Amino acid sequence: MAHETAVPATDRDHIHRLAVRYLEAQAAAPGAAAHPGDPGIPVLAHLTGDDRATPAAVAAWARTAGRGPAHPALHDGGLAGTLVGLRLGAHTHPALRTAADRLAAHFGGRLPAYRTRDVAFPDYDLISGPAGTLLALCAIDPAPELLRPLTSHLTLLCDDPELPRLRTGQYERHPYLSWVHGRVNTGMGHGVAGVVTALTAVLRRTGPDGAVAAALARATRWLADRAYTDDRGIRTWPAAGTDHPPETTAQPRQAWCYGAPGVAWALWDAADALGDTAAADRAAADFTALAERYDTSFHLFGDTPGDRLGLCHGAAGVLAVADAFDRHARLPAAAGLKARLIRHLTDGIPAEPPTDWPADLLNGSPGALAALLTATSTTAPRTWLHCLGLR
Repeated sequence: MAHETAVPATDRDHIHRLAVRYLEAQAAAPGAAAHPGDPGIPVLAHLTGDDRATPAAVAAWARTAGRGPAHPALHDGGLAGTLVGLRLGAHTHPALRTAADRLAAHFGGRLPAYRTRDVAFPDYDLISGPAGTLLALCAIDPAPELLRPLTSHLTLLCDDPELPRLRTGQYERHPYLSWVHGRVNTGMGHGVAGVVTALTAVLRRTGPDGAVAAALARATRWLADRAYTDDRGIRTWPAAGTDHPPETTAQPRQAWCYGAPGVAWALWDAADALGDTAAADRAAADFTALAERYDTSFHLFGDTPGDRLGLCHGAAGVLAVADAFDRHARLPAAAGLKARLIRHLTDGIPAEPPTDWPADLLNGSPGALAALLTATSTTAPRTWLHCLGLR
């Protein structure tokens, strides 16, 4: 049983009222999401369960859900994210289940032309690639055959202990991503950690599979070997694998997407699924070091609410990881960090939805509120956490 995090009823009521207010704002001004079809609003509505705000917000979301890009990804407006949104929205509007089933069948066709060498993020990752699509399918409890093609692709990408197939080859002249060209990304959003969570979810969903387990073991060993201890005493990871020891100067980005929180969870959950107690204990120790030294004044930064409070970069993502460690690993340090971040987010989320905070799951207000609602309730639905590679 997880360590219980005592949250006063007044705080839980305040969080629920905030969620209702944000859903009402979305119903009144639909289209506030940067990406139509993003599952943020249906996720928040499913967790909130307000008889008036929830149906109105989901209905407003559904009217624009088909207008996003046609790529199959989980985030950035992809169809896998829309599938999660439709399935969750169907709890309020049952007619959406038919649309969800039709869209799910779409993923049973041929795979996109994913590269298996010199890859780009959409060829493998959680945000824009097949790892995220696999996680979305696991969230809707699919027929096993829907999982096989994507699982086989990710298994192939992890066929060598050095993961050469995950070395990027498309960003040499990219204005923002040239730093990762020719390297293997480590992170949850765009790297090996996200691939690990997808393979772990499949293993839990479909049962023992030697090829998947072997690929997962190779990926986790590669990732574990890239850890180092920074000068704040945090066991963490560089953004991408390097050919030399990384600098130990502490980096402020310790979040779901990069650094110790997301990577430590990916390693712990994979080790737990594989029955590797020693590896699970190492990952738990890594997260404990982070939890005991996590500094909101240093590790949370940025110019927007999404940077400081959101799931991808901010406090909500670290809260969601701490909650997962608390509930599944029963880690005392995770419970302590969870309590601190509940208070930080409860105090920090504006009472009225700010205009510069979109309605997307990863960076927007729905994700921050969803993390709070989930972490402060022992009965909150947790299926949506597949969207983060958590459970």
